[in-house]
Amino acid sequence: MKTIIHRGSSRGHANYGWLNTRYTFSFAGYHDPSRVHFGALRVFNDDTISGGGGFDRHPHDNMEITTIVLEGSLEHKDSMGHVQQIKANEVQVMTAGTGIFHSEYNADPETALKLFQIWVFPSAKNLKPRYDQKEFDPAGRKDQWQRLVSPDETGALMLNQKTWFSRISLSSEKNITYTLHDASHGVYVFLIDGTADVASARLEARDGMGVSETPEITLTAVRDSDILLIEVPLVW
Repeated sequence: MKTIIHRGSSRGHANYGWLNTRYTFSFAGYHDPSRVHFGALRVFNDDTISGGGGFDRHPHDNMEITTIVLEGSLEHKDSMGHVQQIKANEVQVMTAGTGIFHSEYNADPETALKLFQIWVFPSAKNLKPRYDQKEFDPAGRKDQWQRLVSPDETGALMLNQKTWFSRISLSSEKNITYTLHDASHGVYVFLIDGTADVASARLEARDGMGVSETPEITLTAVRDSDILLIEVPLVW
């Protein structure tokens, strides 16, 4: 088994006033040659957007983009004609493909918006752009894996890559195993909150860990923990 740990405090940081963000991988003005990506996982940004703040209309292409809203409400508008709000416990996916434009704003002028934006390299270039979103019941991840994203599973949102996003609320002292769909893949474990032992390493809130060269991993909650796990191909 091969592992790499990214402590939450070691991430890149930028504060633009309206946006306070932490970068797990190199992004914007933050560049660390040892942290460019983990396999097909290219971006993992932990964003807090102040009331009324947001990203003006901007382009993307040839990337699979997932947004997970933790608190608040995100207002999304794009060149495909979507005008949507994404709230806590909802997940949004986009295939940027041949090119899209979109804007993202905090829909509440009074309350901070907290979200993860995660980019995965696609399985092919110049795909047709697409959009989807879905609400996931928190009860569905109590001490069990809740699939958020998959290339082909009913009930999950689809991305054009062999990637699976799973979330769990793991109770203190409980453990669970995750079996990879392909032993040549890797998994990136991100501790949203809590304390957990993952592959014999202890992770605290906002720590991330890449694990590879193993068919499965076991996670044990030291205290109640909210965990996001992303399985990706290491070569694609």
